[in-house]
Amino acid sequence: MHEQSLIRSLVEKIYLMAAKQQGRLVEVRLRLGALAHISADHLREHFEQETMGTQLEGLRLQIEAQSDIHHPEAQDIILESLEFEQGDED
Repeated sequence: MHEQSLIRSLVEKIYLMAAKQQGRLVEVRLRLGALAHISADHLREHFEQETMGTQLEGLRLQIEAQSDIHHPEAQDIILESLEFEQGDED
C-alpha cells in the first residue's frame, strides 16, 4: 500500500533526525500538501499503527493541512520539525 510506504519512510526519517539530538522526542510537526492523497486523520492513523510498540509510540503529531494545490510541495508530506524534552539535571 502506498500510504504504508510513505509512513514507513517518514518514521525512518524521524528516527534518523532524532538520533542526532539530545533529549526525549515528544512532538513531530508535519505539513500535509493539498494533493498528498491522504487526509490528516488517515495519516495520523497510519502513523500510530507504524509506531505502535516502538520508541515513537504516543508521540504528539501536529499536522498542518495545506489547501494550495499549486504549491510546489502540494503532493508531499513535509517533516517540519521535531520537539524534544530535555531531562532534568540536578
